[in-house]
Amino acid sequence: MISHTAEIRVRYADTDKMQFVYNGKYLEYFEVGRTELFRSIGFPYKIIESEGYQLPLVEAGVKYISAATYDDLLLVTATLKELYTPKPKVEYQIRNKETGNLIAEGFTTHVFINAETKKATRPPKIYVDALAKYFKT
Repeated sequence: MISHTAEIRVRYADTDKMQFVYNGKYLEYFEVGRTELFRSIGFPYKIIESEGYQLPLVEAGVKYISAATYDDLLLVTATLKELYTPKPKVEYQIRNKETGNLIAEGFTTHVFINAETKKATRPPKIYVDALAKYFKT
C-alpha cells in the first residue's frame, strides 16, 4: 500500500453560490492527490505518457461529508492498496487541515491504454517496477 497527502487551498473560483466548494471540484482535488501520489514515488504521469501509455478514468465515486469553503486548507490523501490489478483504484480522503474534519471521501478507478491505439492494456512493467517496492509481500 502507498499513500501520500497533498495540500490544496480552496480558491474563491472553487466555490458555488452557497459559498461551499462546488461538488465537481472534488474530482479535481482527487486528481491532484493522485498526481502527487505518483510524483512522490518518482513516477509522475509524464513518465507514463513518455512510455506510450495513458491512464484514463473509468469510474469515480464521492461521498460528501461536510462542506469546505473559500480559503480552507485541505489535505487530500490518496492511497493505492493493490498493485497487481488491471484497473488501478485510488482511494481518497479530504480533510480540513485546521480542524481535522473529514470533508469528503471517494475513489477513482483507471485503466491503462496504449496511447496510439487507445486500447486497454495490462499495467506496464515500468509501472509495476516503480510501485513494487511499496507492496512487499
